[in-house]
Amino acid sequence: MLMFGWCVVSGQENYKTVSTEDSTKVYRGGQFYQVTQYNHQFSKKKAPKNVILMIGDGMGIAQVYTGMTANGGHLFLENFKCLGYAKTHSADKYVTDSAAGGTALATGKKTYNGAIGVDPNVITVPNIREFAEKRGKATGVVSTSAITHATPASFVAHQEKRSTYEDIAADFLKTDIDVFIGGGYKHFHERKDGQDLIGNLKKKGYQVLTDIDSISQVKDGKLAGLTAPEHNGRVGERGDMLLKAAGTALNILSQDKQGFFLMVEGSQIDWGGHQNNVPYIVEEMLDFDRTIGIALQFAAKNKETLIIVTADHETGGLAVRDGNLETGMVKGSFNTGSHTGIVVPVFAFGPGAEQFTGFMENTDIADRIRKLMEK
Repeated sequence: MLMFGWCVVSGQENYKTVSTEDSTKVYRGGQFYQVTQYNHQFSKKKAPKNVILMIGDGMGIAQVYTGMTANGGHLFLENFKCLGYAKTHSADKYVTDSAAGGTALATGKKTYNGAIGVDPNVITVPNIREFAEKRGKATGVVSTSAITHATPASFVAHQEKRSTYEDIAADFLKTDIDVFIGGGYKHFHERKDGQDLIGNLKKKGYQVLTDIDSISQVKDGKLAGLTAPEHNGRVGERGDMLLKAAGTALNILSQDKQGFFLMVEGSQIDWGGHQNNVPYIVEEMLDFDRTIGIALQFAAKNKETLIIVTADHETGGLAVRDGNLETGMVKGSFNTGSHTGIVVPVFAFGPGAEQFTGFMENTDIADRIRKLMEK
């Protein structure tokens, strides 16, 4: 019997039901974690050897500040001294979805809502993970959602519609990605076409594991960590899955002498926004920030690693209505259960960080990463 690290099985798009309960508008507070401050002393090289792109899906400034309030006024994000804002509109809509937003961040091209790695004419557009791969770097993708969901898929697949999860899964077999960890096991195994992509992954040399504790024991080689049938559960269900997955990916990818590119997504900040659920947002924001801490610890020691933290869009139109820095209590309200069109924050740390300041298009992020990797 196949065992996963958690027992709740979610549908791919069933996280968008808006909650009207008063309890979902206030986070009462919880245990604070210690935030480390790291020195900004980096390699004198002109370009980073490694790039870590971290995407807080649905994360606007309000989401960041709810997390900051909930942790007593401090986050690992405070280590980032180079700050900017990214415009998020897609090629066909003022308000983007995660597919077009993810594709813009991954490829440097605007596209229509629902597109994965293709332009408005449904022509394949290379992404920065593929670019890094061609330059001999190791690559990886980590997510708390299904690995076939819109944002992680944008760094691997090329499909006309984000809903074609089995086609997206098949695209993983067309790459040489070294590590991918997230949910979505059923899209590789329980397929309508009867193909056994799990077997195919093993034939390509991947270690295919479904339990995060087993995944975190892997030290080298190719790794496919499929931690849930579809999406992983909330933090209370999945535990430290994201921290362990990101740490495992860093341990494996950093062995490559040519460097690496890693994308890490905190998917469910967005889902808390869709549900108008402040505690959900806070819990996911804190989980994402703690994972940022793992990346910072690596980068501060390595000194050749650029970290960029941003979002594909904001979700919920969150307003911070009240809070208490001593208890961590934070109260919010929302003006929508959908995405909004406002700009999102961009944070950068490490060599090349100064390239990610001021107002920019979301496509500029991929373009600037690509230029830094070319040096």
